[in-house]
Order: sequence, then structure tokens, then C-alpha cells
Amino acid sequence: MARNKYPEVTVEKILDAAQKLFLEKGYDATTIQDIVNELDGLSKGAVYHHFKSKEEIMDAVGDRMFFADNPFEAVRGRSDLNGLQKLRETVCLNQADPSRLRMTIQSIPITRNPRLLAEMIESNRRVLTPYFRELLEEGNRDGSLHTEYAREISELLPLLTSLWLLPSVFPATKEEMKRKFYFLGDMLEKMGVPLMDASIYKLVEEFFDQIPEPDQG
Repeated sequence: MARNKYPEVTVEKILDAAQKLFLEKGYDATTIQDIVNELDGLSKGAVYHHFKSKEEIMDAVGDRMFFADNPFEAVRGRSDLNGLQKLRETVCLNQADPSRLRMTIQSIPITRNPRLLAEMIESNRRVLTPYFRELLEEGNRDGSLHTEYAREISELLPLLTSLWLLPSVFPATKEEMKRKFYFLGDMLEKMGVPLMDASIYKLVEEFFDQIPEPDQG
């Protein structure tokens, strides 16, 4: 059998089809066969050659959506914003994309998979930590932030969002999860990073209005 000379093209086709279906039908209602049916001529075996599970496909779709419209890159180089304003703007931009927001909500249950959770933590450390550190250090230089812990906070934020805020790791109701965001805001402010303002908390409230009550089982 001839080898696929362009495996990255096949992967993109799979992710295109999966993203379309996840947004139209929802992650839970979409099967691997549904994805195969969207792929002209590709077999289920071809899908499993590139992805071990539907969860892995969802993880890859989320990563691709982030890099296609990276909020950190969107604010990088903007001379009209200081470091603190750039941090806030990244949060706003991330929440402003309805497709990405829907995908984020749908992906919460897949973090029960230990392998995918570990990969997400590693990816966040490798990708998000440098972005956070860059903006924190910029804020220190321009005077919008006053923290001695730029490195530590840049490492802590992705870790908290990868573990502590996930109900699949630390079971919590929606109200308990919201309380964690307020705690995080207070903690950051005491460390010289007043990231959370009224507009950010409004986004937090809107986000939790959209998610189902987490399963406490």
C-alpha cells in the first residue's frame, strides 16, 4: 500500500471535519464514524493512524484553534497598551471567540483522561508560561505592574488553570469554581498583578452561565 506522502494534509482534513462537527453537533454527540463520513475516501483506520481517540482529536482541535488566533500574539507589539492592559486584553480576546469558547466548554470532560491531562499541563507550561512571563516583565518595566515574582507567576497561572480550576481534578460546583477565580484575582493583586477588574469578572460570570453544572461523581 502506498504511503501518504502528505500526512499533515490528512491530519488537517481530520481536524477540519472534527471541528465542524464538534461545533455543529457537540463533542459528545459526534462519533469517530461521523468524522470519517466527512472525509472523502478516508477510512476509520486512517483516522486512528493519526489519533488514538476522539479525545485526542478534540485536544488537537483546541490547540489548532488557539494557534490560529493566538491572543498573546495579537497584543504583542501593540504600543497603545501597557503590560497590564495586554494581559487583560489577552483574556478578553480569548473569551471573545464564541467558537473557541464552545470548544473550551466541551473539552472540560476530556481532562479526566490522565494522559491528555499530562499533555495539556506540559503544553501549557511550554507555550503559555513564556507568554505570561514576557507580559509580566513588560508590565514591571512600564510601571503598570509591580511584582517580584514574574517568573513564578508565569509558571503558576498555567498550572492552576490546568489543574486547580478543573472540576475533573478538583471536584467543584459552578459557584465554587467562580470563587476560585475571585481567590486567584485577590492573590495576583497581592503579588502586584491586578489582572482581574470588573470587565474580567463579567467575562467569568458569562462563562459560567454557559457551562453545565459539573458532575460531582
